Amino acid sequence: MEKIAVYGASGFTGRLVVAELARRDVPVVLVGRDDRRLRVAAEGVPRAEVRRAGVEDSSALAAAFDGCAAVVNCVAPFELFGEPVVRAAVVSGCHYVDTNGEQSYLKRVFDTFGEPARQAGICVVPALADDGGPGDLIAHLTAEALGPRADLAELTIADLRRPGAVSRGTARTALANRGLWGGGSGLVWADGAWRDGAAHAAGDRATVPVPEAAAEGEAGDIKVAPFALPGVITVPRHVRAGRIDAVMREEVVPLFAAVTRELVATLPEGPNPAARRASRWLMAAYAVGRDGRRAQGSVTGSDGYGMTAVIAVEGVLRLVAGVPAAGVLAPAQVFDPADFLRALEPHGTRWSAGVDDR
Repeated sequence: MEKIAVYGASGFTGRLVVAELARRDVPVVLVGRDDRRLRVAAEGVPRAEVRRAGVEDSSALAAAFDGCAAVVNCVAPFELFGEPVVRAAVVSGCHYVDTNGEQSYLKRVFDTFGEPARQAGICVVPALADDGGPGDLIAHLTAEALGPRADLAELTIADLRRPGAVSRGTARTALANRGLWGGGSGLVWADGAWRDGAAHAAGDRATVPVPEAAAEGEAGDIKVAPFALPGVITVPRHVRAGRIDAVMREEVVPLFAAVTRELVATLPEGPNPAARRASRWLMAAYAVGRDGRRAQGSVTGSDGYGMTAVIAVEGVLRLVAGVPAAGVLAPAQVFDPADFLRALEPHGTRWSAGVDDR
């Protein structure tokens, strides 16, 4: 089996990705800037290699990916460190996935690397984490419930997870994206273009219905607020809609604005196993057709960090095993959405999508 490189392999999410690749008996190359931390992360991993390369050294990065079929980028914040890794993967001719959920960075990847990736004959699929990946796939299936080529009036993507323990990397990412996550609404897709969400707020929802995949015991509508989710960047590439926006559970949104450097310094590298098992992530999509018909979809599971590793590894192995189209593509443009979500079911994921008759 071909080697997969993991950049940021000594970080919290990176180690989870390395462990998932090892569980699937895939040879892994651990790449990052700290040789000592990489070697610690590689202990006990069969057929592991360690290659040191920082994001400031483009030649070293490209050399680190030499001989690998693909790269999983787990560096954070992507807003600060992500682009050099994408560039090196393209130069090295490696397929690429990442675990980012940062809207502005994600849009730059599509805008900057589409043509270079096509010329290199490689596939770049960013945002394969527990929000961007399932959010994109369930949005496609929800739209499809109104017809294979449905033209929607609007589609809302919703991150409905409750507050929970976060990693130090997530907190650092919140700081790096303070302009969007700290109170800004990010972008929306409206009338065929990405636009400033603050200036196009007419379609924003104050509540959404409890989705079918929600935890038992939750009833009534859920209060939400606009939030810069990655699906606003990926979903318009495969779903036709007059408007596509994104929301998050209202009680969670202010927590991003409350993150400070002092708080980051106090956080552990990642939540402990018990906290991870107790947490649940929940992505939903709500579609309205131009004829007024509605559809709803949702996907949920426990341990968002562990599931992010599963999602990223499932995606990268599908790229390596298949013959994907070249370029920068959304998850639903590369993978069959239902088949991909079914592959997550053995890990405790539940999902559904269909017409909403209520």
